[in-house]
Amino acid sequence: MSKLVSNPSKRVTSIPDYPLAVLGKKITGMKAKGIDVIRLDMGSPDLPPAPHIIEALVKSAQQKNTHGYGGYFGTPAMQKAIATYYKNRFGVTLEDNELLPLIGSKEGLANMHLAWLDPGDISIIPDPCYITHAMGPLLANGSTVSFPLDPQNNWYPDFSALSDDVLKKARLMWLNYPNNPSGAIADLAFFEDVIAFCRKHDILFCHDNAYADITYDGYKAVSPLQIDGAKEVVIEFNSMSKTYNLAGWRVGMAVGHAGAVKALATIKTQMDSGIAKPVQAMAIAALTGDQTWLVERNAVYQERRDLVVNTLRDIGINVESPKGAIYIWFKVPNGGDDVEFHEKALSEGHVSISPGSFYGEQGRGWMRVSLVLPVEQIKEAMARLKKLGL
Repeated sequence: MSKLVSNPSKRVTSIPDYPLAVLGKKITGMKAKGIDVIRLDMGSPDLPPAPHIIEALVKSAQQKNTHGYGGYFGTPAMQKAIATYYKNRFGVTLEDNELLPLIGSKEGLANMHLAWLDPGDISIIPDPCYITHAMGPLLANGSTVSFPLDPQNNWYPDFSALSDDVLKKARLMWLNYPNNPSGAIADLAFFEDVIAFCRKHDILFCHDNAYADITYDGYKAVSPLQIDGAKEVVIEFNSMSKTYNLAGWRVGMAVGHAGAVKALATIKTQMDSGIAKPVQAMAIAALTGDQTWLVERNAVYQERRDLVVNTLRDIGINVESPKGAIYIWFKVPNGGDDVEFHEKALSEGHVSISPGSFYGEQGRGWMRVSLVLPVEQIKEAMARLKKLGL
């Protein structure tokens, strides 16, 4: 018998399995046994995009000449649409060399590390953070150093936690507001401080702005690129997954620092052949078409937000009502363990919510609820949690 070849790279064996992927397999197994699991763990929007966006996709897909490669840098119309969105939404002017379409922002977040880190270089990440911010450096044989986000200070980072030795080796710094998982928001004064810090230490500031257009209570999210001179320091990643309910279609963008955009494009052109033309047509319609439907969509999320917040408060859990993103972030009562809380909710109540430790050590003892199901299902999930006495 021949010997089985089974030696993956050290890179693979050093990276833990993606926790939501592992959880997804477990829930699939439970559902196969007939268990009705209500999933409030992943941030996958359940609502459809506006009709004009779908119509643009269908119309393009029906053309005979739209099934080849979509272009490494997107079509000229796609590039123009990204620039138009940033001009209309943030008042930011982008040149062609300052923008790059992505196959979803997640691949851009990961590939940015390959584009900017050499072995041994440091990427500074917040704790808690979106999982890809933490795993991307490992793919590039770099390393991470985290700084805590302070729940007593709007989940802002503590820069004093970073030593001079770390700052000398640091090449990237990641932040994300409106924030996943906490829902915290930031203003331009905060971003001015971050940019000044990164400029001082020659660090590329990577901002993940995936939730810029999901906000509540009159709050309107900002971009650090609105600050004069920001493009010398900042590359921003944006996603159409959340803004336009296009998560499965995988469309995003990287904009800002021309050198970083070029480096990212160098990596991407070796890895993919661009976004399908019909999907680009859909994205163009979303970015440049009527935006008023987002107000009604956000009202749906706000209703869900208020339902979850009010129910948790009724249970006796102290929880903030976020002004951005699609998550409710709360501390486990009585200093409880987040993994145990998750396991009990899943095994006994058949409700899946994310343990905060998925997102870093600072998330230990916290939970994240995603607002990605209709109100009636969320009501049922909340009723099950109340019944468990969590």
